[in-house]
Formats: sequence, structure tokens, C-alpha cells
Amino acid sequence: MTSRVAVLSDIHGVLPALEAVLAEPDVRAADRIVLTGDIAAGPLPVQTLDLLDSLGERALWISGNADRELVQDEPSPDPVSAWAAGRLRPDQTERLASLPACAELDIEGLGRVLFCHATPGGDEEMVLVDSRPARWAEVMAAVDEGVGTVVCGHTHMPYARIAHGRMIVNPGSVGMPYGRPGAHWALLGPGVELRRTPYDSAAACARIAAESAFPDAAEWADAYVNARVSAEEAIAVFGPLDGRDA
Repeated sequence: MTSRVAVLSDIHGVLPALEAVLAEPDVRAADRIVLTGDIAAGPLPVQTLDLLDSLGERALWISGNADRELVQDEPSPDPVSAWAAGRLRPDQTERLASLPACAELDIEGLGRVLFCHATPGGDEEMVLVDSRPARWAEVMAAVDEGVGTVVCGHTHMPYARIAHGRMIVNPGSVGMPYGRPGAHWALLGPGVELRRTPYDSAAACARIAAESAFPDAAEWADAYVNARVSAEEAIAVFGPLDGRDA
């Protein structure tokens, strides 16, 4: 059984944000670090993957839709993803291609915890903190009844809620937060804590602009590191995708 687990989701190749989170004492002390997908699709993909690789067996990697798009034959419609895919070394591409869609840990105080990117059923399925109960029932229908907590990412907005007797946790995004700047993550065991690591966003944006060869790196960093997209704007876009308007 694992005592403490740090969950990092949606890093999106934002190396300064990742470095800030990995420097947190509770992350350094965690037994395991779970990466719930969308790891490298961003302005510093190679460096981000190399840093995470240095964590060795402490890190449990899970695939996200952006990771899948980095290694597929057809280029991603997202410009930064298409660019990042061409920068990865063969060993990095191979690793991303081999990542599982879900993984499970037994965590002290929580029991069986299932980790995925978007939902247990798919890496692009949409659920939000205010998704209707019927939607949560659909999403959790195939999850083993012994799993008491499900951790997912994908929407870049942190929350923790109960749905049909299960704790659902979204740690938010390390590299592309919606609603509030900072690197968002979660600490599990024996309870659930949503965490936020502040860091120097101006310095991060300048570093990304200087170190990334992505043509629009400066504009990309300004938009996402500074969280120019509000949670309300994100929910307005994502909300219809959970079927609430059907």
C-alpha cells in the first residue's frame, strides 16, 4: 500500500511549471508521482520528458489524448502539438506510444484509486464538476465497484466531488491552467488535497520564449502560463461536450 501520492496532470511541456511542482517538499517526499496524461504537447517537450524520466520508478505515467496525438501518423490539428511531435527523440516517441490509458494504486486512507486522463472510458470524454448525475453514472458504469476514488485530468480545472458514492478528483493543470495562474496538482493519502504552486510566470514566459523553437512560443506562453482563459470561458466551451444540452 502506498502512503502519499502526488498527482500531476496536463503538464503540456511547460518545464518551469513542472520544475516548481517537483521542488515542492510534499512532492519530493511522495512515495509515487502519477502523471495523468498530456505530458509533452507544449513548447519544451524534450526537456520535460527528460526531467520526468529522471524520476525513475517513482513516476507512474498515463497517456492522454495529446500524448496519443504526438505519436500518431497524422499530424495533430493543434499547432504546438504538431510541432512538438517533430522534436521528440525516437525513445521518447516509443515511451509515449506505450503508455497505459488507466492505472490503479492502493493508497492509504483511500483504498483502490483509479487514475486516467479524461474518464475511465476514453481520453477525450468530457466530465466537469457540474456534470449531471446521469452523465457521471455513464462515465463510471464500467469501473469496478471496489474502486472508491477516480482521478482524472483533461479539463485543466481542479475539483473534488462525490458522484454515486465515489470521490472524483481532478488535480487541474500543471502547465495550462484555466481560471487561475500557478501550477495545479493534488496530493493523495490519507485524504485528498488540491494544491497550487505559485511561480514566477514572467520569468517562465521569458524562458519559454528563449528556449523553445516553437514559432509562437512567446504568445503561447503568455496565454497559458498566465491563465488568460477563465474557468467560466472553459466551462462554456466544454459544457456542451458532456451532453448536458442533449
